[in-house]
Amino acid sequence: MYQTTDFRKGLKIEYDNKVFVIVDFQHVNPGKGSAFVRTKLKNLETGKVLDVTFKAGVDKVGIPDLETTEMQYLYSDGNSYTFMDNKTYDQVTLTTDEVGDSKYYLIENAIVRVTIYNGKPVAIELENFVHLKVTETQPNIKGDTSGGGGKPATLETGLTVTVPFHINEGDILKVDTRTNKYMEKVKT
Repeated sequence: MYQTTDFRKGLKIEYDNKVFVIVDFQHVNPGKGSAFVRTKLKNLETGKVLDVTFKAGVDKVGIPDLETTEMQYLYSDGNSYTFMDNKTYDQVTLTTDEVGDSKYYLIENAIVRVTIYNGKPVAIELENFVHLKVTETQPNIKGDTSGGGGKPATLETGLTVTVPFHINEGDILKVDTRTNKYMEKVKT
């Protein structure tokens, strides 16, 4: 069993006989009364988000029976995403809702971890950093670097990030999948 002190973003828990992932949490210690933990839980099977409050140090949640398998991303048909287990060659399909914002980091043949709950794939986990190619951005503007700032760049998966002014179309960028932020230009 997990206690409220074990909570962290991304932790998968079992609550009300369903599997959830903690999207956000906040430990609150009011001046009067007992402490509590406010959480946002996303149901891994339905994608529905719940706001749940737990009594700090008192309430407990279950540890779900999850299996994680490394799989290769094959393709998307627009409504679903297909992955293949490289050991057994079994293929599984996840809907756009199950993949969520991870779709912006999926490039063909990428290796991801697929989470399986009760024999059904429910979510994917990505590496913390991915390399993506810039497909569209404004041309380099000389000067005007005093404000720091940046310009928008659209990457090969459709993700738009803010990048420094020196980034051009065709450049490969390292992007943090947890924050959706540009990290650095990859040297080729």
